[in-house]
Amino acid sequence: MQSPLLTRVSSLPLLLRSTAMDLMVLAGHLLLYPTGITQEQPIPHPRPATPGAPAVLPTEGRAHPPVLLLHGFIDNRSVFVLLRRSLRRHGWRHLEALNYSPLTCDLRRAAELLGRHVEEVCARTGHRRVDIVGHSLGGLIARYYVQRLGGDARVRTLVTLGTPHSGTRVAPLMSAHPLVRQMRPDSRVIAELSLPAPHCRTRFVAFWSDTDQVMVPADTARIDHPDLLADNVHVSGVGHLALPVNSTVAAGIRRALTSAHTAEDAESAISVA
Repeated sequence: MQSPLLTRVSSLPLLLRSTAMDLMVLAGHLLLYPTGITQEQPIPHPRPATPGAPAVLPTEGRAHPPVLLLHGFIDNRSVFVLLRRSLRRHGWRHLEALNYSPLTCDLRRAAELLGRHVEEVCARTGHRRVDIVGHSLGGLIARYYVQRLGGDARVRTLVTLGTPHSGTRVAPLMSAHPLVRQMRPDSRVIAELSLPAPHCRTRFVAFWSDTDQVMVPADTARIDHPDLLADNVHVSGVGHLALPVNSTVAAGIRRALTSAHTAEDAESAISVA
C-alpha cells in the first residue's frame, strides 16, 4: 500500500501541470473578461408572421430546454465562451449566461435573483424547466435556489463545476468578503444545505478535480446528501479555472444534459402508458 507521502510526491507533476494550465487559462480569461462585464441581452420574442397569429417561441418544441450558465466569484459570463461554443455545436440552441452583481454580499439574495431570472426565461421560452451549469460559487447559488427556495420545480438538471458543496478552507485572507465566508465549511449557508431536502426533483451532477487548489479539500466539490439525486464525476489533473474550458469536462456536461433528457422522456412514456 502506497504511503500518503509517496502519493503526494507521485501526484506532484500532475499538480504542476494543472497549475500551469490554470495560469494560462487565467491569462486568456483576463483578455476576455471585459467582453462579459455587461449583462447578456435575452433572446427576444419573435413577432408573429401574420397579425393575430401566436408567436413562435425561440426554443419551444426543441429537444433541449434552455441552459443557464452561472459564473463563479469575482467572475462574469465570459468564462463560458468555450463551453457555449461546444454546446451550440452539438445542438443546444438556447444558452444564456447570467451575471450577478459584483457587489453581491449574500448568497441567498443571489439565489433569489436567479429564481426570478429562471421564471422569466420559462415565461419567455414556453419551457416548464431549465438546466443550469454553475462554476464554483455559481453552482452553490444555484443549489441554494433549487434546494432551499423551491427551484427544483423549475430546474431539471444542475451541473456544478468545482463548487464547494461542503465548504472550502480556501486562503483565510480571502474570508474578508461575505460571500467567501458563506463558502466556508462552518457557514450557515453550508449548514442549511445539509438539512433534509425530501422529494427534491432536480438531478445534480458535480464535477470535481483532485488538483483543484481552490477546493480544500478537493472532494468538497462532491455532493453527498441522502435526499439528493446526485452523480459525482471525478476529473483528474484539471485545475479550478480550467474546469469551464476543458474539453473533457464539456463532453461530460453534454452527456449529463442529454441523459437527463432521455430519462425525462422515459418517465413521460411510463406515465402516459
